[in-house]
Amino acid sequence: MDMKARLTVQPNHRRAKKLREQYGDRLVYVRYRYDRVRKKRFTTVELIIDEADWEPQTTMPASDEIVGVRVERHERNVQKQVKQAGGLWNQHRKVWELRYDRVVELEMQDRMVVQPGRAE
Repeated sequence: MDMKARLTVQPNHRRAKKLREQYGDRLVYVRYRYDRVRKKRFTTVELIIDEADWEPQTTMPASDEIVGVRVERHERNVQKQVKQAGGLWNQHRKVWELRYDRVVELEMQDRMVVQPGRAE
């Protein structure tokens, strides 16, 4: 099934009225996806299904601390950049690991992944 999302609306949008009535505050987004082959439109929803307390990380990692960085398999150029900055592939965690200061230099903070046992 090759569906493309053409429209995403927030819960307060008029098109989401019935779904907002059905799902209430749990509704995050409504998406309309289209399948060109089958000539069908699908309505999908994103819902909140669980809620838990969370404390954001208040301190930045030390510059020499090793952090995980998510790089997709097809992003060969990004993998090359990480390797050149001293990054190593962690087979167990399935992430690249390198020093935090190098992550900042490469402007890849948004790719950082939380290590098990560490607050996000």
